Amino acid sequence: MTRTKATATRWLVESAIMIAIGTILSEWPKIDYPLGGGLTICSMLPLVLISFRFGVKRGLTTALAYSLLQLVLGLDNVQYATSAGMAAAIVLLDYIVPYTVIGLAGAFKSDKRDLRVNLVLGIVVTFILRLVCHFFTGWLIWDALWPNEYGWSGPVYSILYNGSYMVSEMILTSVVAVALCSTPLRRYFNGDDLK
Repeated sequence: MTRTKATATRWLVESAIMIAIGTILSEWPKIDYPLGGGLTICSMLPLVLISFRFGVKRGLTTALAYSLLQLVLGLDNVQYATSAGMAAAIVLLDYIVPYTVIGLAGAFKSDKRDLRVNLVLGIVVTFILRLVCHFFTGWLIWDALWPNEYGWSGPVYSILYNGSYMVSEMILTSVVAVALCSTPLRRYFNGDDLK
C-alpha cells in the first residue's frame, strides 16, 4: 500500500471513529439551558482534532459528513418550515454550514505558535462562525415561527439563546483541548502516531 493510500485509509477510519464519538457526545450527556439549547461535553472536539491532524481539506470533509449525520438526527426541525426557502435555510444554516465550518480549525495550526494557542484559536474562531449561523436562523426563522415568551426582539433572544450554550461549549472545549496537550494525545494533534 502506498503512503498516500495508507494516509487516506487512516483518515477515513479515524474520521469515522471521531464522527461516532462526536455524535455520542452531542446526544449524551447534555446540560439543558434555561432559554433553550444545551451544552454538550466537547462534541465538536473530535472534528477539531481531525482538522489539526489531517489538514483543513480533510477536516472540512469530515465535518461535512458529521453535519449530514446531525441533519438526519434533527430532521424533525425541518418539518416546521412554512416554505421551501425556509426549509433550505434550516438545513444550511442550522446543520450543514455551522457544523462544517468546524473543519476549518486546522487552518490555525502553525509551527510559530504553541499547539495550545493554535487549538484555542481554531476552536474560538470556528465556534464563533457556528454561532453566527445559529444566530441568523434563530432570529430570522425560529423567532418568526415561535416568537419568544419574554417579548424580546428576535436578535436579542437569538444571541442570548444561542450564545449561552455556544460560549460555554467554546470555553469547555478549549479547556479540554489545552489539557489534552499535556498528555500523549499531543502527538496525535500534530499528526504523529501514538506510541
